[in-house]
Amino acid sequence: MKLFHLSHTDLDGFSCQLITKEYFKEAFFYNANYGVEVKLSLKKILEDIEPFKDEDILFLITDLNLTIQEAKDLNKNIDELKANGYKIKLQLLDHHATGEKSAAKYDWYFLDIKRCAAKITYDYMLEEFNAFDEKTKEWLNPLINSVNAIDIWLDNEIKNFEFGKVLLSMISRVREINNVLFADLNRDLRFYLLKESAKYLEKEDGNILLDNSIHTLKKEFLKLDEKDDTIDNLAAKYLVSSLADLKENLTITYKEHKGLLTYTLGSISIPANAFLRANKDYDFFIDISKKGNASFRADGKVDVSMLAQKLANGGGHVNASGCKFDDFKETINYEDVKKYIQAKLDSLAS
Repeated sequence: MKLFHLSHTDLDGFSCQLITKEYFKEAFFYNANYGVEVKLSLKKILEDIEPFKDEDILFLITDLNLTIQEAKDLNKNIDELKANGYKIKLQLLDHHATGEKSAAKYDWYFLDIKRCAAKITYDYMLEEFNAFDEKTKEWLNPLINSVNAIDIWLDNEIKNFEFGKVLLSMISRVREINNVLFADLNRDLRFYLLKESAKYLEKEDGNILLDNSIHTLKKEFLKLDEKDDTIDNLAAKYLVSSLADLKENLTITYKEHKGLLTYTLGSISIPANAFLRANKDYDFFIDISKKGNASFRADGKVDVSMLAQKLANGGGHVNASGCKFDDFKETINYEDVKKYIQAKLDSLAS
């Protein structure tokens, strides 16, 4: 069975996916916050499911409540897939009371406001698949109990609650790997931190020890070799290596110049300069935010202040500039961003 798992972007949401990752050998993970991200993610998942008509599929949604319209549209989409021969099961597991109307209408919509989504997911995996051996349960169950304590605010469970507070902060502060360009790597870092955190649960003052160790745990994940460095430098090296793996897909052009386009990377000075130094065939680097704010970097081969000025009345320095694209539309799909920027560059070059 193949899993397509959409979950929220917080501790509870990622913990749901940590649980299913421990069981499913073939899984595709997606994360979304509310609003447009949910709609776009559901659309993307339905597109990704299309090639797997002959496979058994579990489409799982956790820690996200759907509006009546979102639930209605999704139910219709799944019915259409089934009518076309797809072997697909839809299951939503949530604990937000705002989903009551949708839960009352659809049998695939499970709601329990007394447990966090991760706790619901853990119990579901045991009941539905008898998912975990005893060794896995030994570390996973206590970890999920801590997530449950902080997520639904069980401050009377002092040990779990205090440990959960550290987990909550730890997962919310994962910014070393971009979660749009490198969604899988970003998620893997969160999974790594959560799984390593379980080792501190039985220690005395485990919450304090974990809090002291988060920086080191992140560095261990980011290291490409045995050489230690600052976390900023390790993150930059990791990012440049990851960009190199994807650079053909991220390449844009302006006249005879080749550039790299990233989306929502942010704070690009160090990684952009490191990438341009390591990839001499690239002349410029652009990063654009969800709101259309763009940062440009170059190494002397392209005047990016001119590019920024002509593209969107921006400006700056020859090798470091910026602008704001007022007609940019927020998306979760990088290809939409690439088409938008390349069209701008082509228009400028013609």
